[in-house]
Amino acid sequence: MSKTIRIGTRDSELALWQAKIVQQQLEKLGHKTKLVPVKSTGDLVLDKPLYELGITGIFTKTLDIAMLNYDIDIAVHSLKDVPTLLPKGIVQTAVLKRGNVNDTLIFKNNEEFLGSKEAIIATGSLRRRALWLNRFPSHTIVDLRGNVNSRLQKLKDNEDWNGAIFAAAGIGRIGLRPEEAINLDWMIPAPAQGAIMITALEEDEETRAICAELNHEETEICTNIEREFLNKLEGGCTAPIGALAYIKDEEINFKGVLLSPDGTKRIDVTRVKKVGEHNDMASYCADFIIERGGKRLMDKMKHSNKKTNVFSTKSFTEDQRLLFHEKVTAESDDFIKISTNRIHPRFFKNEIQNVIITSKNAVESLLANYSAIELQFKNIYCVGRRTKRLVENRIGKVKHTEKNAQKLAEYLVEYIEGTEVTYFCSDIRLDALPTILSENNIKVNEIEAYQTKFDGRKVNESVESVMFYSPSTVESFIKENDNEIIAFCIGETTATEARKHFKDVRIAKIPTVESVIELVNAHYI
Repeated sequence: MSKTIRIGTRDSELALWQAKIVQQQLEKLGHKTKLVPVKSTGDLVLDKPLYELGITGIFTKTLDIAMLNYDIDIAVHSLKDVPTLLPKGIVQTAVLKRGNVNDTLIFKNNEEFLGSKEAIIATGSLRRRALWLNRFPSHTIVDLRGNVNSRLQKLKDNEDWNGAIFAAAGIGRIGLRPEEAINLDWMIPAPAQGAIMITALEEDEETRAICAELNHEETEICTNIEREFLNKLEGGCTAPIGALAYIKDEEINFKGVLLSPDGTKRIDVTRVKKVGEHNDMASYCADFIIERGGKRLMDKMKHSNKKTNVFSTKSFTEDQRLLFHEKVTAESDDFIKISTNRIHPRFFKNEIQNVIITSKNAVESLLANYSAIELQFKNIYCVGRRTKRLVENRIGKVKHTEKNAQKLAEYLVEYIEGTEVTYFCSDIRLDALPTILSENNIKVNEIEAYQTKFDGRKVNESVESVMFYSPSTVESFIKENDNEIIAFCIGETTATEARKHFKDVRIAKIPTVESVIELVNAHYI
């Protein structure tokens, strides 16, 4: 080839190092080359984290434009920075043999802070942020931007920072890895991390053929799988997605992860396939993630600019989340935590004539202690259709059920066999049932089957409405929040408690989560 191959590159020290490696390999093949450094938006805008800039291909866009304008012939990129879909007319021509795939923690004095509750770690990567917080949830993450040299200087200048996270390949390639550094082999790297990629114009067949000679097939196979996995999840630098594929003994080993930005939600996948039988590997793994809550996580990140207007004090299932109207941006969390108690065997020496069970938590506690055969109950009385269904599926026939505890008590006053009941309840329970029974000369033996713990948190100021499912969820909410909201309640008992604190209280037609969701939708449509 008689013409000089113009190699486009960013002008950072690392980017120039990578471009020079490509230059050396091309010149070794007998070709003339010239480096053409340019600045990218990612290098120029240093006051915001990458994931807040909202630009796909932030480090590659300027080079793409230069290539389409015929100012350069090829571009050299860190493959992890390249969008999974290239601009029309530009194609991948080669991937060099991969370097170190790991993320590296550079720390200041020692590693003791890793065992501390409080520490400050710097990174501009949403993936690294999420993975670190998943492992060290009480640590603080601060933003760190700039080239490798400036990031190292910022770490040195900020006295209260304990460490910062870098790509091992980057700091290793330019000889800046300090002794105070450890590879984070538990941190799943970014798709294609550690790989250098060359692009060229699709129409330039001669340049493409030359660059193809630099291609490392094993690296190409593995990074293609990682990037296809990323593409299937519809992620980019704005999503905390990790992926790593490697070949060992003619088998491709893959592991991938998707996290929420704060690291509290994490979905992992692993897969092993023989080389040559791996064509569906990325799709399978992406679908695995999507079907296990990944779609909800990605949708939440895509619409992160939409403020939450509805909060549920009980976590939704995926099917329940899909029932909301598009005008509803709902968030959920369990404001009540349950722990089962040990129930002494003396309570079950003989058959119990009358048993009251008012929640599925009591059912779970009983079955955590004893098998269904050991639970000898003659008459079982329940509150709620779901509790009844659970009891009949796992313990035995239910004699009678009512929609709330007060109505069940009123029924028992009229129709109970005998004058004594055993009530499996929580440490927190309403007084109506035992009070009504006691006033009517029915002895109530209360057995604390489980404990109810308040686990509420402060909700965002944008929340206008809250969904409640028991008086305890109302109490848990008000311990952390004092703002006026619309209270959507699952039933009258819950509404009674809500009215003590809120002016606008609404009750679902039937006592189910789905019915409460219908109530919410009706308000926002």
